[in-house]
Amino acid sequence: MCGLTGFLDFARTIPSDALADLVGRMAATLDHRGPDDAQSWVDGEAGVALGFRRLAIVDLTEAGRQPMVSASGRFVIVYNGEVYNAEALRPQLARAGIGFRGRSDTEVILEACAAWGVAATVKQLVGMFAFALWDRAERRLTLVRDRMGIKPLYYGRFGRTFLFGSQPKSFRPHPAWAGEIDRDSLAAFLRFAYIPAPRSIHLGLQQLRPGHLAEIGPDGSVASTCYWDIRARAAAGRAARSEIGDDDAVEAFDALLRDAVAERLIADVPLGALLSGGIDSSTVVALMQAQSSRPVRTFSIGFEEEGFDEAPHAAAVARHLGTDHHQLYVAPAHARDVIPDLPRWWDEPFADSSQIPTLLVSAMARRHVTVALSGDGGDELLAGYNRYLHGKRLIDWTEAVPRPLRSAGASLLQAVPAGAWDGLARVLPGRLRPARAADRAAKLAEMLRAGAEERLYRQLVGQWPQPAALVPGAVEPVDAIWTGALAAEIPDFVERMQLIDMLTYLPDDILTKVDRASMAVGLEARVPLLDHRVVEHCFQLPARMKIRNGETKWLLRRVLDRYVPRALVDRPKMGFGVPIDRWLRGPLRDWAEALLEPGRLAAEGFDPAPIRARWHQHLSGAVNGQYPLWCVLMYQSWRQHWQMAV
Repeated sequence: MCGLTGFLDFARTIPSDALADLVGRMAATLDHRGPDDAQSWVDGEAGVALGFRRLAIVDLTEAGRQPMVSASGRFVIVYNGEVYNAEALRPQLARAGIGFRGRSDTEVILEACAAWGVAATVKQLVGMFAFALWDRAERRLTLVRDRMGIKPLYYGRFGRTFLFGSQPKSFRPHPAWAGEIDRDSLAAFLRFAYIPAPRSIHLGLQQLRPGHLAEIGPDGSVASTCYWDIRARAAAGRAARSEIGDDDAVEAFDALLRDAVAERLIADVPLGALLSGGIDSSTVVALMQAQSSRPVRTFSIGFEEEGFDEAPHAAAVARHLGTDHHQLYVAPAHARDVIPDLPRWWDEPFADSSQIPTLLVSAMARRHVTVALSGDGGDELLAGYNRYLHGKRLIDWTEAVPRPLRSAGASLLQAVPAGAWDGLARVLPGRLRPARAADRAAKLAEMLRAGAEERLYRQLVGQWPQPAALVPGAVEPVDAIWTGALAAEIPDFVERMQLIDMLTYLPDDILTKVDRASMAVGLEARVPLLDHRVVEHCFQLPARMKIRNGETKWLLRRVLDRYVPRALVDRPKMGFGVPIDRWLRGPLRDWAEALLEPGRLAAEGFDPAPIRARWHQHLSGAVNGQYPLWCVLMYQSWRQHWQMAV
């Protein structure tokens, strides 16, 4: 796992020594992603500069250094990620006469691109990757991002300069960088708490979509190609479904997951796993331990606040599996202390508050290992989110309710104070007690007014229901997937919502969170559940293998039953969060008040009125506005950190 950056100077007026100095300063901004080495490669005549920061994982010798030049001398690569089937591809290239200098997967990718072409190569790669390949003969740059979007890659043209890199911060040293705010993207951020690809918060900059490659020609033209279309794979998987017995399905899925986990145990550095004690991470750790001759090192953190502590569950799973378990209880003050640093690592506004515990557990793990496996992806693949069940019930219910009654019901729900909802939830039995009852009631009210299925789901997963109203002059961008573009291919509501999440929430929130949090401390995070072969297999599973009798992730649970007693993991879904609502009313109140001061909000491009209204409602307990407010606070904190002008 590493950090890459670079640029093309179409004017070709910068001498080689100046190119090297500039790209070196750009790469230095990514030192947290690659603390082990720094190198650059430039060609003044062509106007190209490639910069790299290395986190050495496989082949720690000089032979694994980047930027790397092909044996023919024609191609140069900078690459971030891990390709797990490199050793299976190496013999094919050797038979074609390629002589390898080292053992790195970088060299395999590079020589495969030289021998077979980029498009043919990426279709054979298994892993997570983002790379830039320079063709010295054709003066053509090719950018590639992995199928699921595990690794990031940004690019954009600014005047006569084309910039590209792992994170936007690497562009700041370049004089061509403008860094202007895209106010439409800001509206999208307020909706989702993340910037949806292919957009970024900056005008002129975009993210390369997952499963895509982009070729930049000598004239600066950009041609983007989709080499792995998740929409097409989902539709094809659905069409190819056939009935399968439960025992056979469990056996096949167990074997597939075992292989995916085994491939991700390759490393020349210490390796472990992040363990929350939930279904996904417990399954990954169980499969790791089943294939290891010594205890796997596992890591979890705990919180003192009631309802946010998963550490005892993780410890119980670790004891059963016999892992070498490390646990850290984080005091609330410690967790809050990392908040001012969040903009430094995330580079763009990002408001999933679980970024805080993810950063903390990554930091703890990095003190012991350099690579950690994670259980991310199971909820999207196997319908694990409660919102799929709730959304389906609500769709069925709203369709049976006349529209005027829906509006009346929404008004009634909104009239009940947040404290009353939370008080009602506390008197219910534990298994029936909904988490964040007030939040759910508010979401339900918004959904009753939403209408169509995708609009309803967008309200369910969103934060501010009308975000453009907060950003005068902005027009909220709405992707076609939110207006029915997937309905014909994927008619089932739950499956369509899963696919929407895989196109949006998974890469733009979950994987962004894991990438930035782990890379902030120089930790490589690997996600075996998102092996593309596992994803394609899940698309072919009948719906009853995902949700059965109200139980989510049915098939994954049955695999885990083989390794861990059900009593250790059978509990309501908790999530991985922190009590932002309490903190905003308590120790974070002064910090938030300063960022939400009306004059400051207005000066930084917001309409203060709706934000201040939500803030006062939150403080009074009338509404639990923690997540919408967290979006504004994280944007304001990001602006403050980078001191950007409107």
